[in-house]
Amino acid sequence: MIASGNLRKMLTQLSTQVHYQLPIGEERVDLNPLIGSHLAFEFTGTINCVACSRKTSKSFNQGHCFPCFRKLAACDTCIMSPEKCHFDQGTCREPEWAEDNCFVDHIVYLANTSGVKVGITRHSQVPTRWMDQGATQAQPIARVRHRQLSGLLETALANHVKDKTAWQTMLKGDGEPVSLEEKRQLLMDLCADDISALQDRFGLQAITLLEGEPTVDITYPVMEFPTKVKAHNFDKTPRVEGRLMGIKGQYLMFDTGVLNIRKFGGYHVHLETMQ
Repeated sequence: MIASGNLRKMLTQLSTQVHYQLPIGEERVDLNPLIGSHLAFEFTGTINCVACSRKTSKSFNQGHCFPCFRKLAACDTCIMSPEKCHFDQGTCREPEWAEDNCFVDHIVYLANTSGVKVGITRHSQVPTRWMDQGATQAQPIARVRHRQLSGLLETALANHVKDKTAWQTMLKGDGEPVSLEEKRQLLMDLCADDISALQDRFGLQAITLLEGEPTVDITYPVMEFPTKVKAHNFDKTPRVEGRLMGIKGQYLMFDTGVLNIRKFGGYHVHLETMQ
């Protein structure tokens, strides 16, 4: 056995290839050297909330128990849709958490995942967010003062470019390289009126447009991409095993199917190598 404990999302480090570590309990398992090996995950049936550690029979929002899912600001709908921020209405679940996480600079970016998309992330999460999404190219295009504004700008840009990743397409291979700078220039022209309106509303200095930022190229450790994507699910099949063919985003790609590690945060598993 390599490790045993509760899963957390994979940790990434940008290098020639993305370097992955998998937190299992107190261990951090280096995954890159295991590519090509036959591995087995055994879900023990125990799930512990990633926020409070209590035992839960069902996981919500990537590893939370139901009480935490209902009370934590990190699980509110405005996290997925920042333009719906309700802080100024006095109804934020955790105002202090929002001050630390939402009222900080955010980056609006373009990424090439399953095609070109627009996305947002806290400035401190660059380039982690790009690697978590499986982007092979990424480029910051704006820096804004808070999360709600990043969501409003993303919404305007999403009228002309996708804002979601087609995860199955992303896992079947790397997309063709594109000029994100050319795409940025086009979007700035198309959204000039929307950007001006946001600057009028929030202040001219609230949005800093980033011109000509370098594109970050990202390579993932993959021996072979699947031609057909089948997702493993611990809730249906507690034992997941196969030859590890590669890693991209938060997915382990086996010759038997793919496993979304982030989806199963808090699940208690045993990890072992097989002969």
